[in-house]
Amino acid sequence: MPSELKNLEPAQPGRRRRYTPEQKRALLDDAAKPGGTISETARRYSVTPSLLFQWKKVMDDATNKGLKANQKVVPESEAKKLKARIRELERMLGKQTMKVEILEEAVALAREKKWISGGNSPDESGGR
Repeated sequence: MPSELKNLEPAQPGRRRRYTPEQKRALLDDAAKPGGTISETARRYSVTPSLLFQWKKVMDDATNKGLKANQKVVPESEAKKLKARIRELERMLGKQTMKVEILEEAVALAREKKWISGGNSPDESGGR
């Protein structure tokens, strides 16, 4: 019997038991042993099978989020890389936006001075 399961409190009428992430993991590991079943583990530790099945589903969905609240779903190193990539793309978008604004101002100024004709611009023809 794993040490996490030795200190499981007996169920009290009208009160819910609280399980630590370690206890949840130990119960699921016990059920996953060769020859073990969720129903058998539930009977042994006086836990409802539906609760164990719910924890197993969460684990099977590859999101241990339900088992341990502080656990990261995405590795922190990957999150840092993604944030850096977002910053780089935002910077590039800002540069392109500035270029477009400068070119639009240049075209407007050139039209005022009649350096270019007013025809076939995306603004006047309704866009492409």
